[in-house]
Amino acid sequence: MAKTVVRERLVARSTAARYSLFVGLGGALAVAGLAMFLVTLRGDSADRAWHLFHANWLFFNGLAVGSIAFTAVQKITKANWSGLVIRFAEAASAFLPIAFLGFLVIFLVGYDHIYPEMTGLGLSPGKQLWLSHNWMFWRLFIGLGALYTIGFALVRADLVPDLHEVKGNVTGFRRRLYDSWTSGFDGSAAGLERQNQIIYTLAPIYIVTYAFVATAVAFDGIMALQPHWYSNLLGGFYFMASFLGAHALLALTMIFGGREVGIADLISPKQRHDLGKLTFGFTVFWAYLMWAQFLVIWYGNLPEETGFVFSRLWGPWMPIGRAVFLGMFIIPFFGLLGVAPKKNPFTLGLFCTISLVALWLERYLLVLPSVTRESGPVYGVPELGPTLLFLGLFLLAYGLFARTFPMVSPRLAEFTIDKERHHGRDEEFFHDEAAENFVSPAAAERRHGAR
Repeated sequence: MAKTVVRERLVARSTAARYSLFVGLGGALAVAGLAMFLVTLRGDSADRAWHLFHANWLFFNGLAVGSIAFTAVQKITKANWSGLVIRFAEAASAFLPIAFLGFLVIFLVGYDHIYPEMTGLGLSPGKQLWLSHNWMFWRLFIGLGALYTIGFALVRADLVPDLHEVKGNVTGFRRRLYDSWTSGFDGSAAGLERQNQIIYTLAPIYIVTYAFVATAVAFDGIMALQPHWYSNLLGGFYFMASFLGAHALLALTMIFGGREVGIADLISPKQRHDLGKLTFGFTVFWAYLMWAQFLVIWYGNLPEETGFVFSRLWGPWMPIGRAVFLGMFIIPFFGLLGVAPKKNPFTLGLFCTISLVALWLERYLLVLPSVTRESGPVYGVPELGPTLLFLGLFLLAYGLFARTFPMVSPRLAEFTIDKERHHGRDEEFFHDEAAENFVSPAAAERRHGAR
């Protein structure tokens, strides 16, 4: 009885979320940001606006592809704990078309405002050709196109069984879309197994493609801005930081989405603890990669390498560098060191917010000192416009995904809940006597005490 009630509740709630805050606020921010960006392009501060457009693209593109990488890792490892919340990560895939459009805008419109002229810099002919506009454009065009296509296919493959199950709850455009996507899927055990095989095939392909393409994005989107500087570790530094950002983003969307979808009581402290441990672990790994990159530059002491570091950690950019180190490592490390902060929604959300803000500052710091003509960080309307534009578009895309597709997977969520109930953990759920909803052990004890 309890299992049936939970399944029915998950099916009913999966398509009921409206995400009005994301859609409304995202739309408003996107319009305001676009207006400020376009106005700035007509003035003397066009370069500053394009620099922030580029930095924001690196940040939000990283969050989107990193979120799908989280999904792929969960599928590869066949993790059970994330079944209830994995759709909150998959929803970031809605930003992929916008990210691809942003890439095209950068290379077809804003390139001259962002990248230096590669001729006359003393580069070797081979490096000059490699860093030329056409070579960068086509390898990123092909790489990003492949990455986005595989990521979209992976998310779609995971959606199909859920669309088949919940399509009776939707009408109009959504029903036609669900029918189209589920054609050929009959909901049988054999059909589900075939669908799982597609998922388990695409997931490792995506991870390998993610590592290669994100490395190319880091080399061409960050290193090429300062052509004489090079670091073989920058690619891994970029895509692992994006992966960390995806975990922090999932924590926030899980906390908000749990209430929005109406499943907050089903998200256990154990699941928050698991996500908090992953965030904590990748925070430490970020610090390790940062130190590994800094150390070899320090003891090598080569001018073409040290200039990149000196310009960011000394002088007018030093406050930003300190803020990045504090927000990316020190604060979340000590904040999430204990068990209780990982389980508590407020503290988990707080430290993950700090991590995301610091990650944005990191992208800002990786780009701006290489391209700006200013003596230090400057922030005004030219910088605010692209930032609001990307933030608004990300929220809007996420909200539209949530209004279109099931934001919880009944098949995966039920399995997660069943595992929680039968493993004897402190955070397991118990069904109340009326078989209406799950309650925690503490709540159950208080209820029976009252009786």
